[in-house]
Amino acid sequence: MTQNKIELSKFAPEMFNVVGPRHEENDKLSKKSVSFWKEVILRFSQNKLAIIGVILLVIITLMATFVPMLSQYSYKEQLGIYNAAPSAAHWFGTDDLGRDMFVRVWAGARISLFIGITAAVIDLIIGVLWGSISGLAGERVDNIMMRFADVLTAVPYLLVVIILVVVMEPGLVPMIIALCITGWVNMARIVRGEVLSIKNQEYVLAARTLGANTSHLIIRHLIPNALGAILVTMTLTIPLAIFTEAFLSYLGLGVPAPRASWGTMAAEGNKALVAYPWRLFFPAVFISLTIFAFNAVGDGLRDALDPKLRK
Repeated sequence: MTQNKIELSKFAPEMFNVVGPRHEENDKLSKKSVSFWKEVILRFSQNKLAIIGVILLVIITLMATFVPMLSQYSYKEQLGIYNAAPSAAHWFGTDDLGRDMFVRVWAGARISLFIGITAAVIDLIIGVLWGSISGLAGERVDNIMMRFADVLTAVPYLLVVIILVVVMEPGLVPMIIALCITGWVNMARIVRGEVLSIKNQEYVLAARTLGANTSHLIIRHLIPNALGAILVTMTLTIPLAIFTEAFLSYLGLGVPAPRASWGTMAAEGNKALVAYPWRLFFPAVFISLTIFAFNAVGDGLRDALDPKLRK
């Protein structure tokens, strides 16, 4: 003991420095944790192509909303100026009936966007419900529901849509119904796959143990955790519906005159492509820009929501 005291006495207090906490570690610990959705927004905002897509969609939506309301011309008004080239008076020119193309393009944007978004929302509702119930139900119910979906996908999508549009009278509602007949199947498959991977997680099993019913599990646990895949699928469904509507309108199966959609305008402009190319150019450009914008946003969401890319 005495020897130990002698050895300790060799160390004077001034030989030691009081070391405080490490500032770097304190900074790391003091930083607030970023929530999942905040991180998704941050990563999405760093995707330049996706931001360009958002800007394009905002511009197109605003123009489609306000131009037909504020313009001095109507989309069906015949001005008596036939096939006029783009000018200061008529920015996109006029068509063969003397109607202002600028107003008709943005009036057509309303219809094309309305059909695409409405069809995508209906596909979302049906697909999420069908896929959730199929994934949660037992093997027998799951097999029946998915075999029914397989039967629908066995028939070509465009063929089903064309037959339904031909059978029903042309219009917005028949077009939307035709697009939704089989459009929900892809959403249902994706949601079912997400549900199958989620339903055996501990928190879902705990909710089952506590007596949660199927609707509670779907609304409170399954859909929120599959929301990333649902959002990405929906953003990629909208441009498909817009393109399909434009294709059907190009074939003459779209909305009836005097209403205009980008597809009907492209069909009318194709007949005068050599003499009056602007009649096809403007609707074709905006169809391409809109589809590009939705695809860019969908790709950006997919990358932002991918758990493998999270740091």
